[in-house]
Amino acid sequence: VQLQASGGGLVQAGGSLKLSCAASGRPFSDYAMAWFRQAPGKERRFVSVITRNSANKIDADFVKGRFTISRGNAKNTVYLQMNSLQTEDTAVYFCAAARARSNFYSPRSAEEYPYWGQGTQVTVSS
Repeated sequence: VQLQASGGGLVQAGGSLKLSCAASGRPFSDYAMAWFRQAPGKERRFVSVITRNSANKIDADFVKGRFTISRGNAKNTVYLQMNSLQTEDTAVYFCAAARARSNFYSPRSAEEYPYWGQGTQVTVSS
């Protein structure tokens, strides 16, 4: 599966952005989808994951209540709605896909994801 992330940009603190990740190749509904981010000089961190049928979502503690992951299987796209953005959210955001073993499969480790998008830059100014 090939992934193409988009939607990043420059936004003021307190603002919102919506990231999109379009998938092509194998059936999109076969995959659990996740967002990770990587700030300069830091390791890649898990942000959110959604199961292949949207039955389950898991968010990192630092985005709970602010970010929402969703997917449209008919559009082969996963989204990340980001509200109440903070300067600490500045990072390159990556979408990732993993072939789902079940409807509950929702890994949070980057090592579980063999497919990655190219990343989209999100910059939050104070």
